[in-house]
Amino acid sequence: MKLVVQVKMLPTPEQASALEATLRACNRAATHASAVASAKDMKDRNGLQKEVYADLKATFGLSAQPAVRVVKKVVDAYKALKANLRAGNLGPPASRRHRRAVGSPIVFRPEAAQPFDDRCLSWQYDARTVSIWTVDGRVKGLRFACSPDQLKTLVEHRKGESDVVRRGGKWFLIATCDLPEPEVYEPADWIGVDRGIVNLATTSDGTNYQGRRLSRYRRWQARKRAELQAKRTRSATRRLARRAKKERHHAAHVNHKISKEIVSVAQRTGRGIAVEELGGIRERVRLRRDQRGTLSSWPFHQLGQHLAYKARRAGVPFVEVDARHTSQRCPRCGHTERANRPDRDHFRCRRCGLAGPADVVAGVNVRDRARSAWVFVTAPAPSP
Repeated sequence: MKLVVQVKMLPTPEQASALEATLRACNRAATHASAVASAKDMKDRNGLQKEVYADLKATFGLSAQPAVRVVKKVVDAYKALKANLRAGNLGPPASRRHRRAVGSPIVFRPEAAQPFDDRCLSWQYDARTVSIWTVDGRVKGLRFACSPDQLKTLVEHRKGESDVVRRGGKWFLIATCDLPEPEVYEPADWIGVDRGIVNLATTSDGTNYQGRRLSRYRRWQARKRAELQAKRTRSATRRLARRAKKERHHAAHVNHKISKEIVSVAQRTGRGIAVEELGGIRERVRLRRDQRGTLSSWPFHQLGQHLAYKARRAGVPFVEVDARHTSQRCPRCGHTERANRPDRDHFRCRRCGLAGPADVVAGVNVRDRARSAWVFVTAPAPSP
């Protein structure tokens, strides 16, 4: 499985100046190559490289291998754009966003990330330094900092390109690592996970991860966002971007903690993890106006992604099951009715009288569906 490891670079002022000049030169070259690719409708790597290779070296001061990386970066950007257009992520063809995307060439920010392969960048793990090509010559002995676990992963599994990124005035290297996937064991049972807004996750064991603190933090951020938006100044816009990034990082941190704990419990007890399939939930549900912002900022999809990749890395079975009526179905008698859930927190079956916390009941239903789904998935195919 693919995993990225991010380490922080610690350049001297001279090294930082060379890195900044390199990043800006590469992105100017990428913008030029993108304009040529758009004007001549030339999106294949070999054709574009023949067209712009000499120009990138002569005009922008790139050596051979960085020029090749720039061309690949441009081609990959157009592939990503094509995939987004095909998936409808940029709206219908008549929308303004769609027309802007296809009506002009891709432009790269001056400090956008730049990929380097092993010919342009080499790692010295013992010394915790890297040697990297720049427009001012080869920079050697550039120190980086990382945890012992990250260093071990880099030494054993790093493959392919490493991206140089400048973010918030700091320099980072993002390396791709190819880890072997452990064999998925046969689960003794399942942990059903119900995801929500008030309770971010509730397991069939009764463990509840409340979202009260995260919701309070988001409301506070929303108030600060409204105050800054009212100012309508450039500095306010910059602060808004920083606050949005900080809010995303906080939500991701919470989801990492929750998913790590659930996966560790499943691994320790020999069970699998089951979650509801919630794809397209924003299109399926109808909400009041005051609820729309809450649902749009609800990080349920990210929590599912974290659970999935952490489970794969640990060899824990992971399945997604049908989400319909998991909070309205009685796990004992199977009776399904909206009245079984009189309010958000409580469940009481109208037929057999089973009662309990609504989110725990939903987690139990997810667990029960996973049992059936896993039997179906692992059943041998009928002989012809």
